Amino acid sequence: MNNVYENEMRFAPFLKFIDKYKNLLILLAVILLGAVTYFVVNNQLEKKKSEQAALVYKEWLVEISQENPNNENLNNLLDKFLNDYKNTGYTQLALLSKANFDANSNNYMDSLDNFKKLIEITNGFNGNRIYNKIGRVSASRLLLSMEKHDEALEMIDLYSSSDTNGYIHELTGDILLEQGKIDLAISQYEKAANKYTDESSQTIVAMKISNIDM
Repeated sequence: MNNVYENEMRFAPFLKFIDKYKNLLILLAVILLGAVTYFVVNNQLEKKKSEQAALVYKEWLVEISQENPNNENLNNLLDKFLNDYKNTGYTQLALLSKANFDANSNNYMDSLDNFKKLIEITNGFNGNRIYNKIGRVSASRLLLSMEKHDEALEMIDLYSSSDTNGYIHELTGDILLEQGKIDLAISQYEKAANKYTDESSQTIVAMKISNIDM
């Protein structure tokens, strides 16, 4: 009897705690269950979307691999990616290949627009930093060719304002040179030369600096 009494006394504080906060505990349990359910369902939906996007991407590859791809078909498929599968990697791949296709076809405004869309969907903490950088650098190069120097510089300011790779430093130098900011341009070219490891790129940058000095 004493053992039974001692066991009851041992659990008494715990039982009192449950009785006192039972409504809160039930609420927490419901929230936890809801969160787990949401995670499982959302994961399944994302998996299904990714599988569907993969099928659309197969269509994309077939079309863009043609000798003369149909631009209207590509745009329709791209709209489908952006409307239905915006957060998938397949959409990023499609935007990148379409932007390059447009640039090679001399459709520079369409190319710029698609690079900007790529930047938009790869921005942020959960974005794809590699595709984001590719999009920014490519868009900046296009803007430079359009003589939109401020926009070109703003596009890569995220990287050019800090220590980055040689190509971005060189591109920043090209933009600054077009703006007439000679000293800043030379500084960027020198950073590019220090970053490049291949002799060919170093020589090109050295020639740019030499031409300025002339």
